[in-house]
Amino acid sequence: MSKVTDLVEELARPILDEMGLELVDTEYVKEGKNWFLRLFIDKESGIDIEECGLVSERLSTQLDEIDPIPHNYFLEVSSPGAERPLKKEKDFIKAVGKKVHINTYEPIDGEKSIEGRLIAFDHQILTMEVKVKTQIKTIEVPLAKISKARMAVEF
Repeated sequence: MSKVTDLVEELARPILDEMGLELVDTEYVKEGKNWFLRLFIDKESGIDIEECGLVSERLSTQLDEIDPIPHNYFLEVSSPGAERPLKKEKDFIKAVGKKVHINTYEPIDGEKSIEGRLIAFDHQILTMEVKVKTQIKTIEVPLAKISKARMAVEF
């Protein structure tokens, strides 16, 4: 599967660069009987439906020419939404000061699911302020122990 996403990212990058857009994530998954190829794109001021449609059109044309996927699939291009995934170092750097939700491979302070304010990131360790009952606690989470991370919606 990763070969498909790698190829799609390679095809999409020039289109996105030309449009001033960022590739946030790519996934190629089977849901029920159907396959989905999803691109999540964004930019500083947010993404609109016209931009998603234009990227979808241009990428679809290239995919039709190369035909790298032997079966039918649905191509979806959209915004990552408010709970955008954090995957690259630059994502974590941009998230400093904001609320994040992380899952870890092994428990940190007894928890594998942690939500709190990311107060620092030094490229190896995330320092987070987490509310435990009525107290605010600071914890450090090694980047290597994170299985999944995303922005968390603040209320």
